[in-house]
Amino acid sequence: MSEYRAAVRHHTLRTGIIEFDNGTGRIINVPCTIRDVSGTGARQALNSSRWIPEQFTLVFSNGLRKDCRVAWRKGRLIGSAFVDGYASPDEQAVMMTEEEQSRHRRQIGARVRSARETRGYTEVQLAELIGVSPGFVSRAENGEVDIPLYQLMHIADLLQVSLDGLVAGPTPSGLPGEVDAA
Repeated sequence: MSEYRAAVRHHTLRTGIIEFDNGTGRIINVPCTIRDVSGTGARQALNSSRWIPEQFTLVFSNGLRKDCRVAWRKGRLIGSAFVDGYASPDEQAVMMTEEEQSRHRRQIGARVRSARETRGYTEVQLAELIGVSPGFVSRAENGEVDIPLYQLMHIADLLQVSLDGLVAGPTPSGLPGEVDAA
């Protein structure tokens, strides 16, 4: 279960449906709020205290369906793990809205900038060390482009910070209109 807890979670507040067979062949649909998602599972808040079985299908508002199993329960919150393991990159992309993806990119960029400045590197120096243009570093720090995982790993090593810290750590203050959702 530790690999599931280690997966980076992306904060989202979206409606969804928990769908399951009630044992009589009848399909039950229970509305929920999908509070956050990762490549391995999701956390749902139920709108009522209805009983949910150990296995169910989570239906996202865009129609994506993921078979899940309950990992934990706490009141009206349910932590679920995807039965088929990791969600594909395409599935993960549709689990978050464009706005949520953009916010996440900006937060990662702000963490990279903060770590870079803390270690005393300029954008040009970091770009040379990871083999990209200074313009890419600038766009990445502003959340305009995604930083590939292999480059994030290299950046984390160079700046002596954890990869988890870059992806999901606290976001430095100063992002206009931002609330840290990681």
